[in-house]
Amino acid sequence: MGKYLHKIGDELWFKEEMEEGIGHSARVDKVLFDDEIDHQHLVVFENAKYGRMFALNGIIQMTSSDEFVYHEMLAHVPLYAHGEAKRVLIIGGGDGGILREVLRHKSCESATLVEIEKDVIEFAKQWFPETSNGAFDDPRTNIVITDGAKYVQETDERYDVVIVDSTDPVGPGEVLFTEEFYAGCKRVLTPGGILTVQGGLPFLQPWEPKMIKERQSKSFANVDFYVAAVPTYTGGLMTLGFASDAQYPHDATWLRRRTSANPLEMGYYTPEVHEAAFALPAYIRKGLE
Repeated sequence: MGKYLHKIGDELWFKEEMEEGIGHSARVDKVLFDDEIDHQHLVVFENAKYGRMFALNGIIQMTSSDEFVYHEMLAHVPLYAHGEAKRVLIIGGGDGGILREVLRHKSCESATLVEIEKDVIEFAKQWFPETSNGAFDDPRTNIVITDGAKYVQETDERYDVVIVDSTDPVGPGEVLFTEEFYAGCKRVLTPGGILTVQGGLPFLQPWEPKMIKERQSKSFANVDFYVAAVPTYTGGLMTLGFASDAQYPHDATWLRRRTSANPLEMGYYTPEVHEAAFALPAYIRKGLE
């Protein structure tokens, strides 16, 4: 039994510790995978409420029941804001969820997914095939196995939208939160292009969005954040970063024209939710100052 699985009476439970003294527990109805790969501990298990769950180094990354919230908001906010994104770059996102959502847009002619390890994609295909839902086999998909930070510094390709679906800024994911990386993202964007990133849990990790804003502001004229409520993630709202040299009106009336031209069935995203997501609670705005 792995170090994150605990026996309580006759039941097995997974215990997450997000911050000191703060965590999240879920009953383990069936263990599917529990082992170390490349010095990182991976657990996949089933839970009656959340469905299939995935945890990396003791932190829940995704569940089959609510992954749509994160993937829809990280992908559709920049794509509907831009309106004419033909070429999209995804850094990370080896589970294929962002790729799935990007390819739903008729304007998208190509989507390049850069993942540092091929095994990440194979792992997701094995345990979470419904997350990618065939996106890896779409003819518009281009998979590049390399370091995302290196890719944005060296590629000659240019993109209308860059989406960074990363882990937190510790360990292997730390390089995707540096000034140099954000400058690389700016380098590969077309004029008016948009960068979106995952920005942590601002109630428990207020330093994370503040750090992102300070570092992105060295490369982008406009840096802002919006929020999404992902049930699995401890600490309430999650912040997602939105950076561009252009200014985009996050107005529901304006966005409805975009969604009517490319109507998609969603589980979370709507033009109204898009607009409201940028109305940050006072504690988040204060933390960004």
